[in-house]
Order: sequence, then C-alpha cells, then structure tokens
Amino acid sequence: MLAQLSLYELLRDAEPLPKAIMAVLALISVLSWTVIFSKWKLFRTAKTHNRSFLRAFRKAGGDMAPIAAAVEQFPVTPLVSVFEFGYEELDRQVKQYGGLSNKVALERAMNLGINEELTKLEHNMNWLATAAAVSPFIGLLGTVWGIIDAFSALSESGSASLRAVGGPIAEALFATALGLFAAIPAAVFYNYFSHLIREITARMDDFLLEFLNAAERSNGE
Repeated sequence: MLAQLSLYELLRDAEPLPKAIMAVLALISVLSWTVIFSKWKLFRTAKTHNRSFLRAFRKAGGDMAPIAAAVEQFPVTPLVSVFEFGYEELDRQVKQYGGLSNKVALERAMNLGINEELTKLEHNMNWLATAAAVSPFIGLLGTVWGIIDAFSALSESGSASLRAVGGPIAEALFATALGLFAAIPAAVFYNYFSHLIREITARMDDFLLEFLNAAERSNGE
C-alpha cells in the first residue's frame, strides 16, 4: 500500500517535463504491446492455416481446379493469396493459349503475391523497431532532468538531505525504468517476429516452386 501511495505521490508531485516524459513512455509501451498482441495473433493464425492449405494442395496432387474451387473455404493466409495470384495467371494462359505458355510471367505473378503478403506481415514492425530504439533515450532524458532537479533542490536547501533530493532522484529512476520497460519487449518481439517473417517468406518461396512444378506437370499431361 505504501509503495502504491509513494508512486502516486511521485507522479502527482513531478514537474511538467518529467510528467510528459513518463506519459510518452507509457503511451509507447501501450502501443507496443497492442502491436505485439496483434502480430502474435496474425503470425500464429498464418502458420496454422498455411499448414492446412499446404496439406490440401499436396493432397490434390497438382490438380489446381479443385483447390481453386474450394479456396474460399480456406481462411485468408499468405499461401492462399500466393496461390490465387498464380492460379489467376495460369488460368489466363490456359484460356488464351491452351496451356502454360509463359512460366516467367507465372513466376512474376506469384512473386507479386509474395511481396504483397510480405508487406502485410511487416506492417507496424517499424513501430516496434522505433520503440526499441527511442524509448531508452526518452527515459535517459527523464533521468538527466531528474538529476538536474536533484542538484537544484540540493543547492536550494543548502544541505545534502535525502528529503531534498529524494523526489527528483526517484523521478529519474522511474523514468529510466519506464524507458527500459517500453524498449525491452519491443526489441525482443521485433527480433522474434522478424524471424517468423523470414520463416513464412521461405514457405511462400517454396510454395511458388511447388506451384510451378505442378503447373508444368499439368501442362505436360
């Protein structure tokens, strides 16, 4: 109870600039955790549904038509989107030329799908990187300001008493803690999500090759 009261008094009695710094760091932390939970859900769903779609695609044995007819039954995931880009181009070539006539155009179409999905996966990742990089410096600003306030209070009181410097020093340490609290999760999850993005991108590249092979086998038949 005393710790809660002390924290309340610290925030209540802080100068306007330290209050603003603490508010900014708290806002950065809240926004970072919002992005983290959102991305966590996105990547977990993408990995699960990618596996389900890939199993169905392989089970079809290269027959695109049943997958294309049932694609709406699958949740929207990276592999589904890449498949739709590829199948649309393949279907256009089949209707126009009677079969796969331009493998390069098909590959380009699927790469467009991969790039589009990659853009979606990377959405808001720059926020986590910025929060991880900037938060410690904002906290450091609050720390420096708190130390300046402590020396100012010390010079005004004329004595090196804890009462004179306790408040400003506490503000400085609290600003440091808030900066680290905002920066550390953002940095950890930025690195983790970057790993997941690379993993999903590799899956999309592998699927592109599987699709091209299936299209060529179908064309040969």
